[in-house]
Amino acid sequence: MTVGTTGLPRGRPGRVRGPGARRTDRTVTRLLPGPLRVLVIVVLLAVVLGPVLYMVFASVSSDLSVAEGAFLPTQLDLGNYLRIWSTVDLGRGLANSLLVAGAVATACAFVSLGSAYVLVRHAFRGRLAVLRGLLALQSIPGTLMLLPVFVLFASAAQVFGVPVIGTRWALFVTYLTFALPFSTWVMVTYLRGLPPELDEAARVDGASSWQVLTRIILPLSWPGLVVAGIFALLLGWNDVLFASVMTNPDTRTAAVALQVFGATQEGGAIPVYGQLMAAALVCAAPVVLLYLLFQRYLISGLTSGGIK
Repeated sequence: MTVGTTGLPRGRPGRVRGPGARRTDRTVTRLLPGPLRVLVIVVLLAVVLGPVLYMVFASVSSDLSVAEGAFLPTQLDLGNYLRIWSTVDLGRGLANSLLVAGAVATACAFVSLGSAYVLVRHAFRGRLAVLRGLLALQSIPGTLMLLPVFVLFASAAQVFGVPVIGTRWALFVTYLTFALPFSTWVMVTYLRGLPPELDEAARVDGASSWQVLTRIILPLSWPGLVVAGIFALLLGWNDVLFASVMTNPDTRTAAVALQVFGATQEGGAIPVYGQLMAAALVCAAPVVLLYLLFQRYLISGLTSGGIK
């Protein structure tokens, strides 16, 4: 390493870090000693990855070995991943889950963007009441809303003569209703970080409110949209309570298909644990892949702004 004319060492280029960054690093380092940090990380990984590894090993084991309590497979049995498509009817459940949860995620992301834009950029009477109402809706447990929602949909079917219970539209409306308050708050928090000077500059050029929303706000809001959309998708993907009441065998989701399959195995001589674990891993795979694809947006979704 040599020293240049500026008095700084020449070597591999790196980021210049100030005294504050060094102090932060030292504070974090002093928080836990090195061996204790390694121990804590190992314990956390064991707690998180332990159940996942058990599911993976059980999915490639025979039902008898799993029933005996064996953790590691004594003999690989990949046939569980082939048999689940006929025993669990997983294909139809995954298709219904992708259709309903994907539609809810898309609609919720863009509706929450428009709602948040109005709440953040426009001042009107009742604006704070709307924001507080959205926050209050998050405190209501979903189990309390099951019977009212079911009665409402049944009454709507009698009034309009259109079947609602047992259709995918019932799940779509239900999940959209429960996901919109939180997604709107996510977008409100994100849009508050975008400088209003962007809107003013666009309006000076003659842009309307719709053009500002679609040409200025929308391209800058993709990280927040991804966060809101993934939350809505997880709500529809993991739900069992509403899906088990408002669906029939043709429209039930993957979560309900797993629940029904698990219930049919209770009381049997040797439950098919291998197929249950394989089906659970197949249902979890799309969500895991989604997180891996949009990890960058999830991390920066609530911190990035319009000015870099």
